[in-house]
Amino acid sequence: MNRLLSILALTALLPACATSGFSDAQKLDLYRAHAGTPVKDFQSFGTFSGWTPLGDHALTVWTRPNRAYLLDLTGPCPDLGFAPAISLSNQMGNVSARFDYVTVHGTGGLTHIPCRIQEIRPLDVKGLKEAQRALRKADAVERERSGGGR
Repeated sequence: MNRLLSILALTALLPACATSGFSDAQKLDLYRAHAGTPVKDFQSFGTFSGWTPLGDHALTVWTRPNRAYLLDLTGPCPDLGFAPAISLSNQMGNVSARFDYVTVHGTGGLTHIPCRIQEIRPLDVKGLKEAQRALRKADAVERERSGGGR
């Protein structure tokens, strides 16, 4: 087989992300701040623990609860933020930058054009979770100060 397609039949899941009050750009900035240097590829083995849309040009794929990769796409990927499922192309279990694609599934029964992966960066998941906790705490303090916590 030339290319294997790994279907992620997952709901739009935001693992450990309670930044729902923030814009996609702010969420993406947070994830980019916790991303390492670009890598050529990562091993998928066809299973993922989740994925996080970050606007229409990026997403995070969680290969394990404590391992994730930020995928920047070459252009917009329509309906990424509303998709109940995505798939990633791969070559023998490796998802590669500039070679593989993300495909959105399940939005209105439409055929979707694959979105090319431009760059792959591993995430510091522990640092990301700590930053999210700090943001939640700061948000709760701000709501309490403004009287919105009642």
